[in-house]
Formats: sequence, structure tokens, C-alpha cells
Amino acid sequence: MMNIDNILKLVQSGDLDIAEAKRLLEEGLSGEQTAPGRRQETAVQAGRTPEQPAIDKNVKDAGENSTVETPMRRKASFLSLSEDAVDDSLGYAQLDLSRPARTGFPEVIYGESKSAEQIAAIFERLAAHTDRVLATRVDADKAAYVAERIPGVKHHPEARALTWLRSGEAVTDGGSYIAVVCAGTSDVPVAEEAAVTAECLGSRVERVYDVGVAGIHRLFRRLPVIRGASAVVVVAGMEGALASVLGGLVAVPVIAVPTSVGYGASFQGVAALLSMLNACAPGISVVNIDNGFGAGYNAALIHQNGTKRDEN
Repeated sequence: MMNIDNILKLVQSGDLDIAEAKRLLEEGLSGEQTAPGRRQETAVQAGRTPEQPAIDKNVKDAGENSTVETPMRRKASFLSLSEDAVDDSLGYAQLDLSRPARTGFPEVIYGESKSAEQIAAIFERLAAHTDRVLATRVDADKAAYVAERIPGVKHHPEARALTWLRSGEAVTDGGSYIAVVCAGTSDVPVAEEAAVTAECLGSRVERVYDVGVAGIHRLFRRLPVIRGASAVVVVAGMEGALASVLGGLVAVPVIAVPTSVGYGASFQGVAALLSMLNACAPGISVVNIDNGFGAGYNAALIHQNGTKRDEN
């Protein structure tokens, strides 16, 4: 019988569907192995287990009890996936508890326009169900409040982000990495949002900053590092030319991030956005203006799926 951790890993990698995983877990709970050809319809096949009421309560109340993640807590959360487990006890937020099993990563908190109290409460609930929490667009005052209330929270001022890892530090895989490249120092806050996002999701990041096209020789000095990456995030404002240049120099996916840096006719990043969307070089995808989070998340998906294929 596989244990809960192995089952969750198989679901996250796509090698085991949720229905079969639930069957394995139910057999583990009952302590019986029933031959598939003789198995009668059970509550699991109907979408519920005999333990489901207690499990639902366990999932809902997890944030109010110990934040230590036990095998039963993980099992309780997982068995609620058939109903897309949601914690709506806060009233102003419906937390997607089953997202890690579906997508591989937990729900991320968008901190802008939320109060410090709301961010902290959501943070605590998510931390009860997962091994990492990320909040983006959090200003210094809100960050200080959350960090004081929740032990282990790390503030990344330049990225305007908060991270919390159950292990205390990011677990990165091997020698492979993502390269985050930015044109100028003014673009660093957006680049840092991308880098911190990817690191929180478990990817190693190499930063290559201030290598814009106005001094393109600076870029060429760092090409070996950039070419060694599994994916490249390119952050640029002004005319956004750096993405096109790199798109013609590397053999991996390039995720371009236009920033709102620039003078009047840059239209707060629209000029860079249009330039990147119209890039001649192939292999470039573009996210929204200043969306470092989206770029870092996509790069982490590319990187970690590539790592899984290499391991297989």
C-alpha cells in the first residue's frame, strides 16, 4: 500500500487520477483490499467516504488548530478534492485548498487592496494546509503587520512580497535553474517579483540585471549563464527591445515582462508591451505590464515540468 505522500506526488505529476487515488486512500482507511472485480459500490464511488463529515470538519477547522501538517491532515484535505475543498470561514475569502493537488502549487495571495488583517488571516489559513505561502503586492506597513503576527514569514521589500516555507527555506532542484534578466535597475522591482515567485515555488533562480540594449556588450558577457537556463524571464521598460534580442540568442522559452518604466510616449508600459507582442524572434510569450508574478510562475512551471521529464 502506498503512503499518503507517494499518492500525492503521483497525483501532482499527473501519473495518478484523483478517483483512483481516493480509492487507494479509502482502502488504507478501512484496512481492507477489495478485488476490483468484486467491489461493491461504496461511498467513495459515490463521491463521499464514510469518514467525509469528519474530514470536511478537519479541513475547515485546520486553520484554527495546530499548523503542523500531519499525514491525517494531508489525507483529510486530499479526500475533500472531489468537492473542490474550500475554506469560506473567513467570510471575505474562499480559499482553494485543493489547488496544490490540481496544479502543483498553492493559491497565491494578491495583497494590493487587501487590509493587513485580511492578508494575515488568509496567510494563516493557507499555511495550515500547505508547505508554502506567497503573497504579492504587499507594502511595507502591511508586511510588518503580517510578519509580526505569523512566525517564519519573510519580507522581500524590493519584490513587495511575503513568503513562508514550512521547512524554513526554499527547496530547489539540482543544478537546473531559471534566468531572470532585466534591462535596467529601474526594472528590478518587477524582476524581483518574478525571481521571488519562482524561488518560492521551488525553482533555483540566477539573476542577470542591468543588461539593457543601450549597452548591449553587458548582455553578451552574461550569455553563458542565460543560455544555461531552462527558461528565461526578460523584464524591460522603455521600448522593450531586450526580449527580442534574447529571443534570437537562446534555445529555451522566453517570458517577456513589459514594465511601466519610461517617459511620456511609453504610455506606462504600453509601448514595451506592443513591442514584445510584435517581436520577430520566435519563442517569446508575453505577460501583462509589471506582472513579474505571472512570469515567475510560468517559468517555474516550465522549469519543474522539464525537471520531471529529465528524472523519468
